[in-house]
Amino acid sequence: MSTDIVVIGGGTAGARLARHVPVTVIGEETHAPYNRVLLAEVLAGRYGPEVISLPPIPVRRGVRAVRIDRAARVVHCDDGSAVPYGRLVLATGSNPVLPPLRGLREGRLPDGVHPFRTLDDALALREKAREGTRAVVIGGGLLGVMAARALAECGAQVVLAQQGEHLMERQLDVAASALVRTHLELLGVEVHTECRVRGLTGPAGTDVELADGFVLGAELVVLATGVRPRTGLALAAGLDVRQGVVVDDELRTSDPYIHAVGDCAEHRGTVYGLAGPALEQADALGALLATGRGSYSGTRGLTRLTLGGPRPLDLASFGEPTPRPGDDVAHLADATRGAYRKVVVRGDRLVGGVLLGDLGAVGALARTWEGDEPVPDAPLLHLLTHDGGS
Repeated sequence: MSTDIVVIGGGTAGARLARHVPVTVIGEETHAPYNRVLLAEVLAGRYGPEVISLPPIPVRRGVRAVRIDRAARVVHCDDGSAVPYGRLVLATGSNPVLPPLRGLREGRLPDGVHPFRTLDDALALREKAREGTRAVVIGGGLLGVMAARALAECGAQVVLAQQGEHLMERQLDVAASALVRTHLELLGVEVHTECRVRGLTGPAGTDVELADGFVLGAELVVLATGVRPRTGLALAAGLDVRQGVVVDDELRTSDPYIHAVGDCAEHRGTVYGLAGPALEQADALGALLATGRGSYSGTRGLTRLTLGGPRPLDLASFGEPTPRPGDDVAHLADATRGAYRKVVVRGDRLVGGVLLGDLGAVGALARTWEGDEPVPDAPLLHLLTHDGGS
């Protein structure tokens, strides 16, 4: 029986794991592993593909794993090869969710309609996003905001259609979201919230029909309506799958010889879907496979990014930025400078917050949040100073 470690997926988590232990990586994409967080910079034309490449690792590129034979411990691939494993790691990531729109069939997208998940997606959009191109981004979450910003920097005429009440609802409260909206509008993006899209229409299938019957003429449509853990291989192999592939604190699935990390993994009921937790999981599993010791107890970290433009906007968020009844809240706002800071405290613990513009206090907040430390007995506003009150 093979003692080799085989990884299915050459993305962020799979590439990170390969830095810890010798592995065989099976990667469906033809590109070398790259930093998915920087795809918007490729779309904006700021970076070329080579700039976002991760440190090189050996990868069987352009090969798709199609079946796992758990009894024989073999991975079968679409090129006819069979790869034996001693330990198998699923790092299959996630797939974009294609919304149930009229005129849209999964796997048969009209030319000009793209998801925004891979380097190929970014390059295809970059090729078509020229000065004056009419573009509609469907979805106002993190990915949609990044895509709209990048397309605007390409010179496209961008409309962002968000079904929810405000942008980036998972990360931001209403006030912080309003600042992001203002930032996008200064770049020329037309933002519509509480805006439901009914379908795609027109001769090219790229015009966007809204629920009220109004049609947005477009040459380019970006679908940024969320992602779903890629669990098909695990399901077919009979592994325990809920929202993601269920793993324990050793990132082990219901099969003791198979692990899962990154966007496809569900740990203690949580699928993170972010780069930070994927890297932490890969590091923890790498230590475990290399030494036989180590575990993963979950990730408490910040989402941090910069929205580019003539006046770049820095943003950081963590935990629960919307308070519950009984929570204590402190916030500072400077409309002139476009800065906003807010923290939510429950009992003696920092449970969430959001900062835009000036991130001087983010270091102290991150340490308090990630360490789950008691908040010092002092006025809450001290948390929003540059030194966190220290």
